[in-house]
Amino acid sequence: MHVSLSRANDTKISARPPARILVVDDEPDACEALRLVLLSEGYDVVGETSARRALEKAGAEDFDLVLSDVSMREMSGVDLCRHLVEARPGMPVILVTGRGTMDIAIGAMRSGARDFLTKPVEVDSLIVSVVQALQYRARRDGRVSSARAGVSVADSSLARVLGDSVPMRLVRELITNLSASAASVLIHGETGTGKELVARALHENSRFRAGPFVALNCAAVPPGLVESELFGHARGAFTDAKTAKTGLLAQANGGTVFLDEVGELPLAMQPKLLRALQERTVRPVGGSEEIPFEGRIIAATNQDLEVEVSAKRFRADLYYRLDVVRLNVPPLRERGEDILLLARHFLDRFDRDPSRSLKLHESVAIRLLSYGWPGNVRELENCMERAVALGSSDELTVEDLPERVRFADLKPMSTPTARAASLISLFDLERRHTLRAVELLGGNMTRAAKLLGIDRTTLYRRLKRYESSEPS
Repeated sequence: MHVSLSRANDTKISARPPARILVVDDEPDACEALRLVLLSEGYDVVGETSARRALEKAGAEDFDLVLSDVSMREMSGVDLCRHLVEARPGMPVILVTGRGTMDIAIGAMRSGARDFLTKPVEVDSLIVSVVQALQYRARRDGRVSSARAGVSVADSSLARVLGDSVPMRLVRELITNLSASAASVLIHGETGTGKELVARALHENSRFRAGPFVALNCAAVPPGLVESELFGHARGAFTDAKTAKTGLLAQANGGTVFLDEVGELPLAMQPKLLRALQERTVRPVGGSEEIPFEGRIIAATNQDLEVEVSAKRFRADLYYRLDVVRLNVPPLRERGEDILLLARHFLDRFDRDPSRSLKLHESVAIRLLSYGWPGNVRELENCMERAVALGSSDELTVEDLPERVRFADLKPMSTPTARAASLISLFDLERRHTLRAVELLGGNMTRAAKLLGIDRTTLYRRLKRYESSEPS
């Protein structure tokens, strides 16, 4: 996934000082590699190869964030995190580990870490995690502004599409790749997966971001009112039309129209919408003039529209007009490695008590990872809101969870990242990630290999394989 080393000045919120980040790793090359990555993103970064010196430095100097390796000889990153959180409550810590196991995840959460990343470190995931942690700090004590975090509007929207799993990396990559396109996008995903969040990120990362984002839930509008909602109506067009109304398509001129649950659009309305999309004009109900509009069309559905087309419940021509680019948002059960990250994010959002820093008890983490989440991210969000409302201490316990989660079978949920993308997609992702690291570090193979979590021989083997562009 491509990440720009520089960002346009006109997208910055402010020119205030950048956030200060302390990077801790007892391997000098790895420490320097991570420091260079964050420097290239505009942060003020200090590297430290001694965990004990890092602890002293964090106590004496003002840092907004600490990024630490877990496996260090002098002191583990988990222990360092625990000391930092005790000494400087509210300062976020991100841990980097070479083993993405449940034990490591639980240990990181229990130590008070805001997030943990696994090696090889994916550059975009690192930046997203840093942005999220700095935004948490800004919300918590107001001392660090979003501008100081160096967050543009587009960066912020992309950072809200959370997840370190392969499926979510691919979602963010597609959003980035579509930034210069005006093509229609059909977002497919189960209820509660965050389709509107993805739609907003598409809008805010597109050339239409200066225009409005106008949404219509096709399932929530009575069939008889859909035409008026989309196209507007003239005064006197029907009994209750006492004044003229501008339709959503015209309102979104120069921006983005988001048609949520488009599979629920009445069949009689579909040819009218198709014509409007083809001609880029709308005629209000009862009106005589065509109103031009220009903008991006994004639709979303939890239905299989190909099945609906076969059953004659959805027009094939409209389906093909909407499905120019397909973006699949994975259900939470297919991205289990993101569960604790999302849970931490929701805890930060709902915890309004500045005097405490909520932690997840180990038993809570196990329950969250064992539950199947049929309601997806929305269900997890509601679960965390409930837990914060009911919790009375600094640590959430199993008793704070809903019964359906408390009594879930203790079977760690599947994280089939290998099945989440094709071999070619995974190969392309690895290639872009590897070449990005080599480019970022000026061709220094030793440092690039350290950043990627591989040895030089493996790196050279990868680069040779990329020359033929054949996955193996």
